[in-house]
Amino acid sequence: MTDFARQENKTHLTAMTPMPLRALLESDETVFLMEAHNGLSARIAEEAGFRALWASGLSMSASLGVRDRNEASWTQIMEIVEYMVDSVSVPILMDGDTGFGDFNNVRRLVRKLCQRGVAGVCLEDKVFPKTNSFLGHDQPLAPVQEFCGKIKAAKDSQSDDGFCVVARIEALVSGRSMDEALWRGEAYHAAGADAILIHSKKSSASEVLEFTSRWGGRSPVIIVPTMYYTTPTDRFRKGGVSAVIWANQSLRAAVSAMQSIVGRIRENQSVLEVNGDIVPVEEVFRLTNVDELELAEKIYTEPNGATYYNDEGSTLRKVRS
Repeated sequence: MTDFARQENKTHLTAMTPMPLRALLESDETVFLMEAHNGLSARIAEEAGFRALWASGLSMSASLGVRDRNEASWTQIMEIVEYMVDSVSVPILMDGDTGFGDFNNVRRLVRKLCQRGVAGVCLEDKVFPKTNSFLGHDQPLAPVQEFCGKIKAAKDSQSDDGFCVVARIEALVSGRSMDEALWRGEAYHAAGADAILIHSKKSSASEVLEFTSRWGGRSPVIIVPTMYYTTPTDRFRKGGVSAVIWANQSLRAAVSAMQSIVGRIRENQSVLEVNGDIVPVEEVFRLTNVDELELAEKIYTEPNGATYYNDEGSTLRKVRS
């Protein structure tokens, strides 16, 4: 996609420049990232007011109808994320699983993410192929030295100084001790990780808040309260959490809505009863920026000359033949 096309595709966005991911993570406030799994869900999340997005591996895999076990190739995931980048202006943190291989795969992944304007990648310290954190017990973890090598490879490969590498610690999920989680976090921090994501599948936030307390603000800490969702978010703020990821709720909302609507259509053999409960087609057109195409058709089919953007990418300037 050309720079002009990218600009045209984002005409719905406000003039305010979004804050870079690194600045959000390092700010004094707790930031919330919303899950997205394609360009449409990304735009919906941005319009809702989220300042950053989480490109969820689980959600992207599920949207393709496959399991969250690296069954979707990294190039398939990359293509989805590229559509997301084209659809929004807020930064996107991509769920990079274990890096899709060894340090060399990580190097190529990060180079490609930087080329496509992705703000950061989150790498988890498990083995390839990964298994979703909420399945099974005692999942094997990568050796610390090996994972530190991936972090260093990622940082050495980024072409954007603002690109963020987040190290995701799976020790607590795998039944390891808090001391091991902290030890791993310190090693990953020393290897160059810009932030730490501490994961837990307990219904209480106690262990992640213990981690943040003992971590002592050495670097930003990100959490994913999928299982401890009843915890008031103010506890996260007071606990020194830098960012909270709502990691799969958009996908789950879509699944719930589709199951309900298609079930009713099948039962009633009609769409009459559901039409008031779904968006009109015009809303789909708006979300996919159909108005921009109509404007572009007028611009590019004018016989008297071409139209260009100025350096700010907003004002049209016509050049006569």
